[in-house]
Amino acid sequence: MRSKLHLSKIYSFACGRPSFKREHSHIGERGYSRHVFCNQPHTFEYADNSVSSTKYTVATFLPKSLFEQFRRVANFYFLVTGTLAFTNLAPYTAASAILPLLIVIGATMVKEGIEDWRRKKQDIEVNNTRVQVHKGHGTFEYTEWKNLKVGHIVKIIKDEFFPADLLLVSSSYEDAVCYVETMNLDGETNLKLKQALGSVFFGITTKHDLNQQGVIKRWYLRPDYSTIFFDPKGASAAATFHFLTALMLYSFFIPISLYVSIEIVKVLQSIFINQDMHMYYAEADKHAYARTSNLNEELGQVDTILSDKTGTLTCNSMEFIKCSIAGVAYGRGVTEVERAMNRRNNSPLINDITLSPIANEPLPVKGFNFTDERITNGTWVNEPNADIIHKFFRLLAICHTAIPEVDDDAGNVSYEAESPDEAAFVVAAREIGFEFYKRTQTTLSMYELDPVSGDKVERVFTLLNVLEFNSTRKRMSVIVKDEEGRILLLCKGADSVMFERLSKDSREYEEKTLEDVHEYADAGLRTLILAYRELDEEKYKEFDNEFSQAKISVSADRETLIDEVTDMIESDLILLGATAVEDKLQNGVPDCIDKLAQAGIKIWVLTGDKMETAINIGFACSFLRQGMKQLIIQLDTPDIQALEKAGDKRAIAKASQENIRHQISDGAQQLAASRGTSEQAFALIIDGKSLAYALEDNMKDMFLDLAIHCASVICCRSSPKQKALVTRLVKSGTGKTTLAIGDGANDVGMLQEADIGVGISGVEGMQAVMSSDIAIAQFRYLERLLLVHGHWCYRRISSMICYFFYKNITFGFTLFLYEVCTSFSGQPAYNDWFLSLYNVFFSSLPVVALGVFDQDVSARYCLRFPILYQEGVQNVLFNWRRILSWMINGFMSAIIIFFFCTNAMEIQAFDNEGRTAGRDILGATMYTCVVWVVNLQMALAINYFTLIQHVFIWGTIALWYLFLLVYGALPPGISTISYKLFLETLAPSPSYWIVTLFVVITTLIPYLSYSAMKIQFFPFYHEIVQWIRYEGKTNDPEFCHMVRQRSLRPTTVGSTARLAAKTNSIRESSTNQR
Repeated sequence: MRSKLHLSKIYSFACGRPSFKREHSHIGERGYSRHVFCNQPHTFEYADNSVSSTKYTVATFLPKSLFEQFRRVANFYFLVTGTLAFTNLAPYTAASAILPLLIVIGATMVKEGIEDWRRKKQDIEVNNTRVQVHKGHGTFEYTEWKNLKVGHIVKIIKDEFFPADLLLVSSSYEDAVCYVETMNLDGETNLKLKQALGSVFFGITTKHDLNQQGVIKRWYLRPDYSTIFFDPKGASAAATFHFLTALMLYSFFIPISLYVSIEIVKVLQSIFINQDMHMYYAEADKHAYARTSNLNEELGQVDTILSDKTGTLTCNSMEFIKCSIAGVAYGRGVTEVERAMNRRNNSPLINDITLSPIANEPLPVKGFNFTDERITNGTWVNEPNADIIHKFFRLLAICHTAIPEVDDDAGNVSYEAESPDEAAFVVAAREIGFEFYKRTQTTLSMYELDPVSGDKVERVFTLLNVLEFNSTRKRMSVIVKDEEGRILLLCKGADSVMFERLSKDSREYEEKTLEDVHEYADAGLRTLILAYRELDEEKYKEFDNEFSQAKISVSADRETLIDEVTDMIESDLILLGATAVEDKLQNGVPDCIDKLAQAGIKIWVLTGDKMETAINIGFACSFLRQGMKQLIIQLDTPDIQALEKAGDKRAIAKASQENIRHQISDGAQQLAASRGTSEQAFALIIDGKSLAYALEDNMKDMFLDLAIHCASVICCRSSPKQKALVTRLVKSGTGKTTLAIGDGANDVGMLQEADIGVGISGVEGMQAVMSSDIAIAQFRYLERLLLVHGHWCYRRISSMICYFFYKNITFGFTLFLYEVCTSFSGQPAYNDWFLSLYNVFFSSLPVVALGVFDQDVSARYCLRFPILYQEGVQNVLFNWRRILSWMINGFMSAIIIFFFCTNAMEIQAFDNEGRTAGRDILGATMYTCVVWVVNLQMALAINYFTLIQHVFIWGTIALWYLFLLVYGALPPGISTISYKLFLETLAPSPSYWIVTLFVVITTLIPYLSYSAMKIQFFPFYHEIVQWIRYEGKTNDPEFCHMVRQRSLRPTTVGSTARLAAKTNSIRESSTNQR
């Protein structure tokens, strides 16, 4: 380090000055690093810190937006036909062809502009957030985040957000440490300890290129100019030109307003999702928020949900609820698991007694839900093992890395801890009477109740060493010296590593403690074992010397050396007891999972937690149930462990791969053997180490085949990358819609891989939300999002598209039939503006109303009969059979309209003056019939009428007659053959009204007949529920139960499936006894 920068307690880092270009020429190569000029912004001009998530700028909006619009095949097609409309080939005027295209493209561009402006406002809000920047001589001034540059020194106050990637230089604590909450990155509220270092060299910073695209090549249509279109001498050229004329004429088979109508509908659907008060979380003042409107219909087609656990299913808020001390179980609290199990068993809870409100009852304490009159209020001193209880809670008050914060005014002490568990332990010790209140670099101070005098006394312990927790050690310890000079090692850790470290002479309470631990695990609690030992001076000095040598080692096996030293000292421990904390489920999680399972949705849990914890939570939320066969895949066989000790990595990998392959094959055989013989449900549980091999190319298909046939799948100890890979495997392997839900940055990969990403926007940070498609505040809102809004959106969009096919085929095929009768002359049956405005004004508004407001069943029935959701999963409303049926309906409607109208007007006089119907009268009459038929067809297809739908349907029909009046009143040069057509010719003629009435009724009869037969003999799920409601059987429990039971299968999870499995088991037992 060449120099140091001294500003108060600032810890400096090396800032090199070699040639920038020469140094940076090697960035990215092995062994090369980057030199940053700190606090010298003018030395080199770095990029600023502004963030842009917008798609357009003012300069690029028009060209880029136009390019995006004409990338769509339909829009490009209409651009081609619109261009050809300026030639003599066109059967209509250019204005009538271009205007609808301009309206559609303009509306879509306005929508995209509004959405991009909203993103711009979010960027402005972030970029203008203020932070303090060092300006020299120890002074700091506020500036916006966007003005920060590489090398700036910033001051962050407690509870402020970081404006960029930062390097810790100084802290207000004496030893230059700080605790960072990384919930915006990984969704965890755990505090991460960071300490300033004297010299820091850090990695390469790459350029951050957002929304940069290359030069866009556009197509320009330049049709060759020609004045000869139908020359018999040039048959080939004439055929080509006539083909182009037909191409333009039959373009009305393609619904030009389909894109913009669907986009408008999706935006309005998203607004309804955002404003649904049933998905509003009052505690955090957060609504559901659809960040994109492009996936609404996919919400109704989800086949598999892949969920994070901590912060998604649970609150990530730990509560100390029970403990076992000296083999005696304490704590009368009842967990969510116990409540759920007893509700299903209809048995009362002994300890879960609801008392009447007590005056001046203290408010609940966060992290502490422990009630037991034998321990609280100092009564523990009367217990037979009071000395062990004393040591137990003293260990909880000392064995941690939490930082106390004392409120001088109120005298209360709060704690900043690395994990919610640790905070719960310190709070529990405080509430029992062991209050930790001060930490220095070398001492720990606390108040405790003296069991002899009964007074509150101060104790100061000298902190000698902290042996930190990691996933390998699964424990943490502190070594302290008490006021009497005794050196104590205090340790807490997982039962899998702690019991083996106990002294042979101190296992008096081991068996009873182990029983309590198993009981706590069954209740869904997270457990830790507490133990201690007293060290003599010589042994400690020997350890401290070896530990110091291992810590300063710079070899590759530094961590191994540290673990070996700590293993030696953390032995011969004396057992004190066990703690049990509850990571509470979010409200409504079990019921939500139950409803999703009844809807036929498969649920996978991908978590970084250990297997035991994940299994406990699985039981708590009815994701697992008693009697379910657990297929556990993990690498803990003696052979693998022996190879790991030997250190042969190649042999370990080969043996592990074969072991996992064998376990997967064995699980598949068990599944195959159970099919057809029993209704045995299976749960697949796999840890991250095994998952790494299961996701390899030569094994992932086997793993997926096993997993999709299991009722439950839990992936434990999963890394963020593994979560994303599993999601990708499920999406690509099943070919069905997947939804991922999580709350932190460690879930971002999973959210982006899934078809739909749902971010939890509760208290866990916003990183997942920023990468998600839809944000909700609680997991339970997923039930309404999918079963109600998803079902509605899928059905509405499907019906919209089918109806668009119908109405355009009905209209376009009448044009084709007229062309057949006129020997394909290229002369359209309708006026130019009749053609152009059909899709824009005379048939589009009712379909938009259908897409926004229609409901086959109410939200209450969607939740009451989750089987309705299977219509989307099975895609029964948008398959080729349904699309073709609507197309056939359109062809039939067109045939009836055309032939009835032409035959009714072919010979007979049209009015009292004896005039016969020409192209103008025939075209207007057919067009009137088409407008009536397609709009009444829409009315017949609607299940839930609102005032807006009535206005749109009847208003559209009225608009057609109003248009005839207004358009016919224009000069003949504009209105052409429609000049005063309605007022002078159509309206006075009775035949016009009779033909319209007769044709409309006749055209709708086939649809009505088909619908009646289908509902009677081949009803959809929603039609069954509609019939239940119509027949008044909604209050018939047996009938409703029969309908709901159709959604339950052996692979269904949830409390309802658990109850059904238990009932079946009882019936089988009764049958066998008979």
